[in-house]
Amino acid sequence: MKTYQATIDYLYQQLPMFQRVGPKALKYNLDNITRLMQACGNPQKDLTCIHIAGTNGKGTVSHIIASVLQEAGYVVGLFTSPHYKDYRERIRLNGIMIPKSYVIKFINSLRHNATIQAINPSFFEIGVAMAFQYFADKQAQICIIETGLGGRLDSTNIITPLLSIITNIGYDHQATLGETLPEIANEKAGIIKEKVPVIIGEYQEEVQQVFTLKAQSLDAEINWASTYLSDHNTLISSDEQSLLNDLLQVKYLQHNLTTSLASLTYLHRNDHISITSTNIINGIKNLYSNTQYMGRWQRLSDSPLIYADAAHNVQGVTQIVQHLKSIQYNRLHIILGMVGDKPLDQVLSLLPTEAKYYFSKADIPRGMPADQLKEVASKYQLNGKTYSSLRKALASAKLSASQNDLILVTGSIFTVAEVV
Repeated sequence: MKTYQATIDYLYQQLPMFQRVGPKALKYNLDNITRLMQACGNPQKDLTCIHIAGTNGKGTVSHIIASVLQEAGYVVGLFTSPHYKDYRERIRLNGIMIPKSYVIKFINSLRHNATIQAINPSFFEIGVAMAFQYFADKQAQICIIETGLGGRLDSTNIITPLLSIITNIGYDHQATLGETLPEIANEKAGIIKEKVPVIIGEYQEEVQQVFTLKAQSLDAEINWASTYLSDHNTLISSDEQSLLNDLLQVKYLQHNLTTSLASLTYLHRNDHISITSTNIINGIKNLYSNTQYMGRWQRLSDSPLIYADAAHNVQGVTQIVQHLKSIQYNRLHIILGMVGDKPLDQVLSLLPTEAKYYFSKADIPRGMPADQLKEVASKYQLNGKTYSSLRKALASAKLSASQNDLILVTGSIFTVAEVV
């Protein structure tokens, strides 16, 4: 394949992709990725990594840490998933996406390697291998690696990092990770490695013992973010903390800031990195430009105010609804698109009934048809019209909204991807 688009089409068409088709794309062990990395020469063994898992916030924490480290002068590799618009969003070096030419060359090398073809790697496994190879080739000094799903059996879980981070535990992907919070926590705790310290972002009584016992069994130091900061933080003054909170603007992102600061402080105090409070402040201030962070309370327009947020589970939607209460607007318009393989009732029951809704289907096989979504939503007094595309839904909302109204695009990453 000679063109980038042909390469991406191959990835989408030939390989099962969780982002598009759901759990049937998963491989429930690390055998494949282990064999694939061996065939590639195990480039991950040459990398210095920070490994991040969690139900919500892991992407934000990944971007914050990467941004601060970039401000401190490090060459930073950042691997996240899924992507919004361009596959290359998943693999960045100092905020710049992996070149199209590298993607083409790497995929072609796999297609013409009989050993790798016999392994039959998945879409996600190929992305992980590509990221590790790219970061090794470019001699990244620190790599921020976000898990795709879960942790224990996630393809990224073949690294031995400097630090493991687990942001929080909530209900998401229950069909794959378990029906209870302790079951889900057990999967996320799978990234904890022997003698590798772990930071837990939020203390949750229901799951804290899962993490504690796992860490103890592996002789891994464990700290909860807020407790660690209260005991150890010497990098940020109280005035600077207030400034950081103001910079983030959105309250629910401040949980992620606490996790990020605790992690950065731990790494600094243990001489793994060297950063200053100025690096931290500038890292937050320049978050969007440094790492091309998107999809979390991302402002798309000022008049009317239009925001996009990829919240799609109970935790994420709860945070959005709480934040909406702190904003002044005349009328709320919500463009909603969700995937059909998730339990929708709990999420829909949280959304504000006074909003005007614009239902549409995200342009992926997993997307729930707009008419079905409208029908389920009506049980919770969420009323509005259906649209054949999210762009048409947004255009209709813009026509309907006054200058002092607020338009929110939400429901899934795939919904947001079509409008950002």
